[in-house]
Amino acid sequence: MNPNLQQLHPYPFQKLRTLFQGITPNSTLPHINLSIGEPKHATPEFIRESLIKNLDGLSNYPLTQGTEALRNAIGTWLKNRYGLPEINVQNQVLPVTGSREALFAFAQAVIDPTKPNPVIISPNPFYQIYEGAAILAGATPYFINTTPDSNYVMDFASVPKETLARTQLVYVCSPGNPTGKVMSLGEWENLFKLSDEYGFTIASDECYSEIYFDGSHPPLGALQAAHQLGRVDFPKLVVFSSLSKRSNVPGMRSGFVAGNASILEQFLLYRTYHGCAMNPAVQAASAAAWSDESHVEENRRMYSEKFASVTPMLQGFLQVEIPDAAFYLWAKTPISDTEFAQRLYRDYNVTVLPGSYLARDAHGINPGQNFIRIALVASLEECVDAAERIKQCVENIEA
Repeated sequence: MNPNLQQLHPYPFQKLRTLFQGITPNSTLPHINLSIGEPKHATPEFIRESLIKNLDGLSNYPLTQGTEALRNAIGTWLKNRYGLPEINVQNQVLPVTGSREALFAFAQAVIDPTKPNPVIISPNPFYQIYEGAAILAGATPYFINTTPDSNYVMDFASVPKETLARTQLVYVCSPGNPTGKVMSLGEWENLFKLSDEYGFTIASDECYSEIYFDGSHPPLGALQAAHQLGRVDFPKLVVFSSLSKRSNVPGMRSGFVAGNASILEQFLLYRTYHGCAMNPAVQAASAAAWSDESHVEENRRMYSEKFASVTPMLQGFLQVEIPDAAFYLWAKTPISDTEFAQRLYRDYNVTVLPGSYLARDAHGINPGQNFIRIALVASLEECVDAAERIKQCVENIEA
């Protein structure tokens, strides 16, 4: 077996199950699960209908590159959403079976093992796929801590030049998981300059891009930033997006990568061997989903309502603010995050994720320690109920 498998950490939700072993939750209260970032809003009916209408496609092998109809729908969405010039859907867009799968596979295609001691940089806290992808690609993960003190900005100036010289890939997540932080144009400009200087590729995870709260200021995307800065053809840049959060279809496993044509050409070659072409019925339903914005606007409205209701309830009890985007509250706890999660589950039957499970010890700290991630994915009523229970939990701790 690949010895690098032994370096992989248990997934956060496996650690959460272990944390709760032997604990009997308060059975007088219904369970509310706010630990996992799994959308609970209903899948739009038109997407379900498109899946059903295209089941005949199951009799054909799908192309790894996807149908032209799907690539055209994605290309049109990119242009409309980010104000981009014409996107070449033949070589700048590639459908993938969810952003998680593609984010992992991308490192396997990008990392050059003939160069000594390759490094992959990611934020910390982070989406654990980045770390696993680095380890199994034979690279060393390097974490940049993102904390309230730095306004959750990745401080690349803190990375030693020797490490940057060995860096082959940088994962960024904007809007961020778990903080909801959106990268500014200035941050992108700095990262692009470093990419030019050191030659690393940028993988921008943007799966939360369509969940935001100010309709007049949607989150800036990486391709958008590159275009505004005059970076023609998106050098060394690929973005990853998904329908899971945008359209409430996590079970469809549908997303795309887009960006530099020469990188995507090699990634497509990798994927033809990887065997991950998208189901034809899913491709048709995905094209329909990318072509409609009304359901996305309604989705945003429901999340905005939950944040507007829950956040003021928790303020004064936990240190928490409405994020730039995404559907998480990143809240500082009065006791250790793991103990808080245990008490909340035991006494109030609410599940949240300890922040330390989303981070690693790096540069002397675990930046997720004493934080919890609250995923506002349940119904409005459940989220409000959970907020009341969280307040009671804090009050009992402080009593």
